[in-house]
Amino acid sequence: MKRRGLILALALVAGASCAEAPDTSLRPLPRGEAAATQTVPEAVSTQEETRPGGLRGLFRSLRPNARSRGVGNRAQQSRAELRRGAVCGDLALQGEVVGRVPGRVQGCGIDQAVRLKSVSGVALSAPATVDCTTAAALKTWVERGMRPAVGQHGGGVSSMRVVASYACRTRNSQKGARISEHGKGRAVDIAGFGLRNGTEISVLRDWGRGREGKILREMHARACGPFGTVLGPEADRFHRDHFHFDTARYRSGSYCR
Repeated sequence: MKRRGLILALALVAGASCAEAPDTSLRPLPRGEAAATQTVPEAVSTQEETRPGGLRGLFRSLRPNARSRGVGNRAQQSRAELRRGAVCGDLALQGEVVGRVPGRVQGCGIDQAVRLKSVSGVALSAPATVDCTTAAALKTWVERGMRPAVGQHGGGVSSMRVVASYACRTRNSQKGARISEHGKGRAVDIAGFGLRNGTEISVLRDWGRGREGKILREMHARACGPFGTVLGPEADRFHRDHFHFDTARYRSGSYCR
């Protein structure tokens, strides 16, 4: 009996405890109040923050480094210089505007000439005086013909050796011949291609020889399209040492030899 009475007394006490209301509400507190009641953890030690793998190191690794003011200024200056040197409305064509170039004989001259110094980052050994149509064709060939043909051979092309652009003369300087496209600012002659390793692919020396010869043939073939006339070493004796590219207006297609 005593044991039963003790069990009954314990059950009554437990029931009373469960019936009591909790001291605090079980509903979640509003965000502001909850944040105010949270316990702030102790600050991480300086050693923990700065050592590799610490919290500060983690946060730093996830945050991109800010570009220094000097780097930003140099980038802006480079863009400004490109804009100042751009011709024909194209940043890839760097040089200076010449304007009208009068011809000393009938049939020569350029209405709106430019003097190209570099094309798509490739320097010209001598400025090429041409019109904008020819400048644009040269850019297309440099980007889609010359560069893909050379690839990374010798580190890639850094310069082109220009041997002729505007010149008021007849074709191949022959007496009685028609005015050359050079006399109209529509032609450029290129004899070699400087590579970044200091060597040169020469039309005269390398045409038909080894890897450089194959590169030259591919360059020549890829010029047919951007230019109306493409002449190389196999065209005639006048072009054995250079490529002649022009944008003759009287041709409907390309003439390539």
